[in-house]
Amino acid sequence: MSEFHCQVAQIVPLTKVVYKVELIPSVPVDFKAGQYVLVHMGENDKRPFSIASAAYENQRIELHIGADENNAYATEVLERMKNDGEITLSGGHGEAYLQPNGNPMILIAGGTGFSYTYSILKQALHDDPQAEVHLYWGGRHVEDLYLFDELTSLAEQHSHFSFLPVVEFAHDDWTGRTGWVHHAVLADYPSLAETQVYIAGRFEMAKTARDDFKARGMDSDNLFGDAYAFI
Repeated sequence: MSEFHCQVAQIVPLTKVVYKVELIPSVPVDFKAGQYVLVHMGENDKRPFSIASAAYENQRIELHIGADENNAYATEVLERMKNDGEITLSGGHGEAYLQPNGNPMILIAGGTGFSYTYSILKQALHDDPQAEVHLYWGGRHVEDLYLFDELTSLAEQHSHFSFLPVVEFAHDDWTGRTGWVHHAVLADYPSLAETQVYIAGRFEMAKTARDDFKARGMDSDNLFGDAYAFI
């Protein structure tokens, strides 16, 4: 995969622990929506992060990096970018990219796994504004769903797109879905035989979802997620 150099355009907080990083590559980058880049920290230290920007936005790379004080893996990447103002990446990597087949698309994200689904969502609506897309985004708290307002507005603009936020620990005034994000999908789909599913989050969630979805008729060829290359 190609290696390329980027200038750091901005790093802005999305929550107390999640940051949006905008990078400007020296040349337009060829990647597919849903792929990831490797951040080169050293010759034998290359760290993967999903691309949040769509493939048609190939003159910029957007990343959403969750970096709390206990996550040195991500915090070190942010510090390198802040201090140096530049970074080397390679990509795009991964086989779980957007591959529409005419069936309704279900996008499932846990936490910052949202960046993977965000790239796919934007590309899918750009390529076909009439595409049927349903985004389920799960977070521990509603504040973790950092693009809640933007996605709500986007759903109002696209009659075939729905945004379904799922909160694990909800406030008393929360009237939306609660619990595990993939359980919300199971509640809505007695059968998943005629759907495509793209999923990103913890490996444990991805594995459980795969088992549960197969029991609902999910064709493994229509289930996409980078986790499935490892579990």
